[in-house]
Amino acid sequence: MRHRFAAVSAAALLCLAGATGMAEAQPASLYAPSALVFSVAKGDDANSTVVRATTLSCAPSAQGTHPDPEAACEALKSTDGTFDRLLAAPDPNRACPMHYDPVTVTADGVWQGSRVSWKHTFGNSCSMSATLNGNAVFSF
Repeated sequence: MRHRFAAVSAAALLCLAGATGMAEAQPASLYAPSALVFSVAKGDDANSTVVRATTLSCAPSAQGTHPDPEAACEALKSTDGTFDRLLAAPDPNRACPMHYDPVTVTADGVWQGSRVSWKHTFGNSCSMSATLNGNAVFSF
């Protein structure tokens, strides 16, 4: 009898926990989530050493550890979710050395409700600066 009472109590608690979990699964906002982690790493593979990283959330408001979240969110909105649009033609007035010392930038997380994972490798940090050309997203 004692075991049956414990089993019924455990089943009731599981049902209650399940119902509570379903209630929490409802959207908490009218905005699609946008929360990303950006990094800059030395190297061009999975074993690259992260030099710096920042977080950014754009909905419902711009926030995170990024030094200028408002400008970064505006720059991301202008890409329509195509992160390659963050890259510009390199500044022709800027000369970079021709040595290979790869730098990789990444964006991982959720953008307007969709999972994203983006990576781009530059030949060196000068090439990265010239191609990103002051883009607010990677100005951290």
